[in-house]
Amino acid sequence: MNVKYRRILLKLSGEALMGERQYGIDPAILESYADEILSVTELGVQVGIVLGGGNIYRGVADSAEGIHKASGDQMGMLATMINSIALQNVLETRGVVTRLASAIEMNQIAEPYIRRRVMRHLEKGRVVVLGAGTGHPYFTTDTAAALRAVEIEADVIIKGTRVDGVYDSDPLKNPDAFRFQTIDYFDVLKRDLRVMDLTAITLCRENNLPIIVFNINTRGNLRRLVLGEDVGTLVSAGANGTATEPVVS
Repeated sequence: MNVKYRRILLKLSGEALMGERQYGIDPAILESYADEILSVTELGVQVGIVLGGGNIYRGVADSAEGIHKASGDQMGMLATMINSIALQNVLETRGVVTRLASAIEMNQIAEPYIRRRVMRHLEKGRVVVLGAGTGHPYFTTDTAAALRAVEIEADVIIKGTRVDGVYDSDPLKNPDAFRFQTIDYFDVLKRDLRVMDLTAITLCRENNLPIIVFNINTRGNLRRLVLGEDVGTLVSAGANGTATEPVVS
């Protein structure tokens, strides 16, 4: 099969791993995501993955006081590593060859993030999970995803969410919300749609790196997306902000 994207950076939020839980990892969700990733590696797509850590750190943050922002971000980086190790293990049970690379040195757990080494892993067909964000506080995992995608020369950032694209308002609260099929980076910022944070969007715009936001919980969506089907919302330069029909409640 001909695929549209040969190398992708898949961004998954930590919150998405919770499923219906209050915090932590839902094993069923983790296995579902592993199946989706396996389905595209079977097409020969090279996959890098960045995971958030909100499912773990949020449980701490709700009860913790007096933690400095920088320290809290470091805790979040460690949370991303917990999620990364979990996903790596589930992928390997499916026969997917993986590597875990960390922006923070932790040699007993992961290899250090080295751009050329990661690209070599991808060229050999290994899925690379990129943990610990950028390795620096005050930067989100969205920014880490954008940075890594640019560094590894990915064709696209694919952001897996629990909704099927970018809406003009919250579709869960507004039955008249509409989904954009395409939208420009500037319009995302002007409308404050919060697809990704300002730094991530700017980095993607400056490097002409498209972003696709889609519902990863719909089985087969990731495979359809890399094959070029109309899935989710495309954020790119010059996109005209076309929209679908309003959501029907």
